[in-house]
Amino acid sequence: MGGYSERHAEVYEDVLTDRGKDWAAEAALVARLVREVCPDAASLLDVACGTGAHLASFRAEFGDVAGVDASHAMLGRAAARLPGVPLAVGDMRDFTLGRTFDVATCLCFAIAYMPGTAELERAIGRMAAHVRPGGVLVVEPWWFPERALDTHVAGHVLREPDRVVSRVTRSVRDGRVTRMEVRIVVAEPSGVRGFTEFEVVSLFTPDEYLTAFRAAGCTPRFRPDEPNGRGLFIATRD
Repeated sequence: MGGYSERHAEVYEDVLTDRGKDWAAEAALVARLVREVCPDAASLLDVACGTGAHLASFRAEFGDVAGVDASHAMLGRAAARLPGVPLAVGDMRDFTLGRTFDVATCLCFAIAYMPGTAELERAIGRMAAHVRPGGVLVVEPWWFPERALDTHVAGHVLREPDRVVSRVTRSVRDGRVTRMEVRIVVAEPSGVRGFTEFEVVSLFTPDEYLTAFRAAGCTPRFRPDEPNGRGLFIATRD
């Protein structure tokens, strides 16, 4: 897991926001669900925090927050947005921060970049190790196998006064994974540049997720649909 490249990190959040992704609303939903289980939660770790778009709202809600991400480029943007917030470069399968939190989150289906169930269990275990007993772990999955499409194409164009960014994707199911081809073109007064990146995300079953949570000493439940149609796993640390 090397994380997003500098060129991808440059446009990642802008394109998704222009497509309608509401980072603050998603964070508010997660915070509400956390409060239902752990009303007094006052600290939060965001794993795969990216550019810190969710983390900014979480800081306003919980106060004591931190972030981990595998991408130096994404964390650079998070650091510019969130001065003073502890941010660490790390793989979700083996990071160690030396403290626990009331809440840990892993959103934007980042967990599905784990290539198999052994890595899934390692990642969930590492997150759970950073949650105090009675605390909450919230994880957003990728599509379950029974809901995954065989093929899917999508596209979006972001238009600004001095920049146009197009993002087109093609996703193909290959057994228990989705293979995504992402083509991005950026047009600016200085010129036009483009690149293609390839991503592979795993189609874990609900039982595989639940098994990973239980192996990590958590009691999980699944809340379907929100925030992005895929639902959320909400697990209490035993």
